[in-house]
Amino acid sequence: MQYGIIAIFLSPNAYSSMTSFSLKTQLGRLRIIGYAEGVSFLVLLFIAMPIKYIGGNPQPVRVTGMIHGLLFVLYVLQVIQAKIEYEWSIKTLMLGLLASVLPFGPFIADAKIFREAASASSSAHVN
Repeated sequence: MQYGIIAIFLSPNAYSSMTSFSLKTQLGRLRIIGYAEGVSFLVLLFIAMPIKYIGGNPQPVRVTGMIHGLLFVLYVLQVIQAKIEYEWSIKTLMLGLLASVLPFGPFIADAKIFREAASASSSAHVN
């Protein structure tokens, strides 16, 4: 199995997994906030920061930074809530939190960590 960024988005289950965003479940809320936080981080790093340092305009960093900061806090809270609800291990919690500070981290965490941990804990509850 490949673990590259492209492989995550081009996997056969990519479309079906993208359609399972639901505010009704903890995992759905985590996924929505994770994607928003990931996008805001990339916008901050690759659009707002160059505008500030190359173009000399700090305003995009102020606005994007504030939005990203709010989404970052929400993401951390959602990871902690998911750990409690799904009874994830400390390792899964730490990987989820580490993902919040890495570019593309929330996307990889969603594809490789959260979905596997949620399915493992839900199958343990059924048995």
